[in-house]
Amino acid sequence: SPITGDHFQLILPHCNTDNFQVFLNNFSKENPKELKIMVLDNGRFHKAKRLIIPENIVLVFLPPYSPELNPAEKIWAKYKREFSNKFYNSLEDVESFISNIVKNTTQKEVMSICGYSYVFLDNIWSIQ
Repeated sequence: SPITGDHFQLILPHCNTDNFQVFLNNFSKENPKELKIMVLDNGRFHKAKRLIIPENIVLVFLPPYSPELNPAEKIWAKYKREFSNKFYNSLEDVESFISNIVKNTTQKEVMSICGYSYVFLDNIWSIQ
């Protein structure tokens, strides 16, 4: 969240509809009374018809080919910089690295990295 700095991690084996559903279900349970607005690219599995979107999650899709508008891309850039040019002996080592870097990312860092100015423009947001 660029507003609170909260962040959520769930490591799953594939990027597909079934795992995205698992992610949504688990994410929904974090602060269940909070409305979560997720900014997403147009990945096919993000828009699958069989997805059941929890009531406390709203999906907002970016225009095609506009990663510069996605706050998550800046977080991934930070993680990729720290991940690159290292040798990992196993997938478990990669998973451990990712878990640790996410766990050690502070709320202040998330707010700073993901705080796009358009997020804070109250007059442009409406949920229908």
